[in-house]
This record gives sequence, structure tokens and C-alpha cells, in this order.
Amino acid sequence: MSRIVRKLISTNNAAKPVAPYNQAVVADRTVYVSGCLGLDKDTLKLVSGGITEQTEVALKNLVAVLEAAGSGVDKVVKNTIYVKDLNDFGAVNEAYKKVFHKDFPARVCIQAAHLPLNALVEIESIALTGDVVTETN
Repeated sequence: MSRIVRKLISTNNAAKPVAPYNQAVVADRTVYVSGCLGLDKDTLKLVSGGITEQTEVALKNLVAVLEAAGSGVDKVVKNTIYVKDLNDFGAVNEAYKKVFHKDFPARVCIQAAHLPLNALVEIESIALTGDVVTETN
């Protein structure tokens, strides 16, 4: 039976987890990024402002974790976005398009009753590592 490597990912370039989990886990060539909040990586406090500011910082944390895992936004296959209020969908999309601006991954956006630390948004990702070729149908 062949062996699959499970690599735990941690980087100082993103906010540390606020509970007992890793920032990401790479299993073979697939990266599973835990939910990223709009936390300042130095203070571990939610950034001030509103949904736009928290989304921008959550995405910044996500990008840093992807890079630490040997991946990147161009290798993301699926994002799940949790928002406190689905009325913020448009604002989240505007910040999202600054990071994911072509060859969009699959995605879902879900309203959640309560997010960790009373955050307004949380974003998790599934991505790939190595050479990835994007084809369109």
C-alpha cells in the first residue's frame, strides 16, 4: 500500500488559529485551508471597520496560508464563505474579486448564525499544489 503524506501548515504571515486546529493541512497534493477570519496577524483581534475590511484581511490571511502550503489563489478549486449577514454578499464579492479575478474557483456563500469571535466573515479553501493546468470547457 502506498503512503500519503499529511503535512501540517503553519505560517507567521497569517493570523494563528483561535482554537485547536491547523491553518491548513496538505494531503498528497490537496490543500485544505481552515476558515480564515479578518484577524490582524499580530494582535489576533478582528480588524476595525466592517465587512469589507474583515473580508480583505481574511483573504490576505488565506493567501499567506496558501503560499505557505506551496499553493496559491490560481490553484484554488473551491472556496466556502460564511457571512454573518447575507446582505453583505455584494461587499464580500467586491473584496473577493480583488484576489480572485480570473478562472474563478467553485464557491458557496452561506449565512451563518454566529462566527468565531463574532466575526462578520470566514473563508475556507480547498486548493492544489504542484503544476496545475487550468482548462475551460
